[in-house]
Amino acid sequence: MCQLLAMNANTPTDIVFSFDGFRRRGGLTDSHSDGFGIAFFEDSGVRILQDTSPCATSPFADMVCRCPIRSTNIVAHIRKATQGQVTLANTHPFMRELWGQYWLFAHNGNLKNFQPPQGTFFRPVGRTDSEAAFCHLLEQLRQQFDQQPDEATLFAALTRICGDIRQHGLFNCILSNGETMFAHCASLLHYIIRQAPFGVARLSDDDVEIDFANETQPNDRVAVIATLPLTNNEHWQQLAIDESALFKNGEIILRQPPPSPVYPDPETGLKMAQAAL
Repeated sequence: MCQLLAMNANTPTDIVFSFDGFRRRGGLTDSHSDGFGIAFFEDSGVRILQDTSPCATSPFADMVCRCPIRSTNIVAHIRKATQGQVTLANTHPFMRELWGQYWLFAHNGNLKNFQPPQGTFFRPVGRTDSEAAFCHLLEQLRQQFDQQPDEATLFAALTRICGDIRQHGLFNCILSNGETMFAHCASLLHYIIRQAPFGVARLSDDDVEIDFANETQPNDRVAVIATLPLTNNEHWQQLAIDESALFKNGEIILRQPPPSPVYPDPETGLKMAQAAL
């Protein structure tokens, strides 16, 4: 199963600490070695880096760590290919324009027999179920709304569309337009909200720790979202199976849990991913 990493903050923040642990899962501490991508919103623009090499050893990943880029919304993905060859066209995150904004999307899981009709406005370039789902999702939004709706209406539409796509298999995804960040969980998706009083965090995948009290301002608030927790001394929370959440300014502003929430442990969640192949 691929792995997701995203950050949503109320002030431009770098993701180097989290990414340093996350990248090691791309071929070192885990087997996700079929490429990676990371994208940073900057005002209305986006910086995006992708590589088909394993993230743990990619020189492009080295560059992210050497040149910390500050952003309020960041989406990253390390790939373990299930559909589509290992090519740049099949590498997440994917980006499209809708309503005069760039949108970023990354997915893990596997969608079977997912063949949405060819869109009028959005069509895949590569050959992954992930990009097909992204294009279908945006196509549905574009067909339904001529202009960007308010956050509650958009969240309800995204939750409904993701629920429909979910019928075809495992669908954990992150979607952002640089203002808000939407997350949908089908198996494993964890998050942590860091705000004052800040403390020390220690990576799970490397012997590295940081004292955020020395790196932040009192009013900073940062939400980090990941498939599995990145640190071993902090309390990460979890989205339930089939739960959606909308993050803005480093906190959850909307969420839609299922009637009877289920929170699988990592072993169970990874078994779900294996069964979905």
